Amino acid sequence: QVQFVESGGGLVQPGGSLRLSCAASGSMFSGYTMGWYRQAPGKQRELVARISSSKNTDYSDSVKGRFTISRDNARKTVYLQMDSLKPEDTAVYYCNYYVSPRAWGQGTQVTVSS
Repeated sequence: QVQFVESGGGLVQPGGSLRLSCAASGSMFSGYTMGWYRQAPGKQRELVARISSSKNTDYSDSVKGRFTISRDNARKTVYLQMDSLKPEDTAVYYCNYYVSPRAWGQGTQVTVSS
């Protein structure tokens, strides 16, 4: 059974950067497309970035050009580099499979505020 543990969130000023990490347990990682999702208060969870097993990437329009997703299959870890952060990026960030997400982890809180 796979579990995801997200880390790296925090409080950052507008224009700042953060790098999130998500470590996956279990064997189901390298062959799967992974996604970073976020959920802001009062809003539905949304996909912000995904990366395929061959490391092709795709981003939502709201983060394109500012966020970069990457993965290290040997470490079973997926990363999200977030630059030029905006207050509207404030949310809890989660990782999961892109297709058929499993149980969600606790996520990591990102707060962008001056």
